[in-house]
Amino acid sequence: MTVMARPGIPTRERIISAANALFYNNGIRAVSVDAVAAKAGVTKRTLYYHFKSKDDLVAAYLAGRDQPNLALFRKWFSEAQGSLPAKVEAIFRHLARSARHPKWNGCGFLRTAAELANLPGHPAIKIGAAHKKKFEEWLRATFAEEGIVEPLRLARQILLLLDGSFAVVLLHRDPSYMETEAAHALIEAALPVRASRRVRAGR
Repeated sequence: MTVMARPGIPTRERIISAANALFYNNGIRAVSVDAVAAKAGVTKRTLYYHFKSKDDLVAAYLAGRDQPNLALFRKWFSEAQGSLPAKVEAIFRHLARSARHPKWNGCGFLRTAAELANLPGHPAIKIGAAHKKKFEEWLRATFAEEGIVEPLRLARQILLLLDGSFAVVLLHRDPSYMETEAAHALIEAALPVRASRRVRAGR
């Protein structure tokens, strides 16, 4: 499918948008540079003017998902009502809702890492790893502000739950795995006694 050029949208942005749709839906190995160029409405030569290789395009695809995904997690967290455990659990609930969409195909960062598992030095792998570290650090800082004694340990536990849920839901196509409230239980157990009592009292 060819996407006609839209006025006002830079060529590079259109190429990344086309790559995002194709790579996420079909996987990076299954999608050719020709297919991305056709969807973006540009020639293959134009695509290579902006990206020197497919590897560069894959890296740009993931880089384009980095900040929007992190911002969405923070938005879900900030807009959720209730205690810290409830606010983190809201991220899982929103992800479960997203997973019920027929076009949901899991975490683009994890799927790309799986496809490039034999290329640990690939720039896209580094971008994916950095993305996960940013989320981990945001959790750590959030937990530290709440007085949790080992915020990094808890942040990594939540990250493991999150990425594990991506894998299991993709395997079973059952979003309810994201709604087990495991994150809520872990965080409540880690809260200082006084804060934990407030959480229970507020229920």
